[in-house]
Amino acid sequence: MSTIFSKIIKGEIHCHKVAENDLFLAFLDISPNSIGHTLCIPKVEVDDILDLDKQTYKELMFFCRKVAKSIKKVISCRKIAISVIGLEVPHVHVHIIPINTMEDADFSNKLTLSDSDFKKTATLISNSFNLI
Repeated sequence: MSTIFSKIIKGEIHCHKVAENDLFLAFLDISPNSIGHTLCIPKVEVDDILDLDKQTYKELMFFCRKVAKSIKKVISCRKIAISVIGLEVPHVHVHIIPINTMEDADFSNKLTLSDSDFKKTATLISNSFNLI
C-alpha cells in the first residue's frame, strides 16, 4: 500500500521540499509544531525505523543532522528537537523541530501557516542545506 509519503516522493502530492538526495527527502510538516518543523523520510517505504538496514539507518541520521544544522542556521531557536514516533503514517519519518521551550515539542500544539510562509521557510532552509 502506498503511503502519503510515497505519493509525495513520486510527486503525486505537493510538498515544500527543503532537501533531497538519492535516498532521502526532507520537507516541511504541513501541520507544524513550530516554523521550520521538517520531516525527513527515506525514499524506500518502510514502516518502522528499526526495520531499516544499518547503513540506511545511519545515512538517514546523517541526512537528518545536515537538515537540522540547516534549520538552525536560518530559524531562530534555542535547540533542534529530533523525534521519531511513526504512528500517524506507516512510513519512517523523523521530525526535526526548532524549539525554544518544551511546549514547542508538544504535538498537540500546531501552527497554521500560509502558503507564502511555507514557501519562504522552505527556501531559507533549502538554501542553507546547499551550503553545508
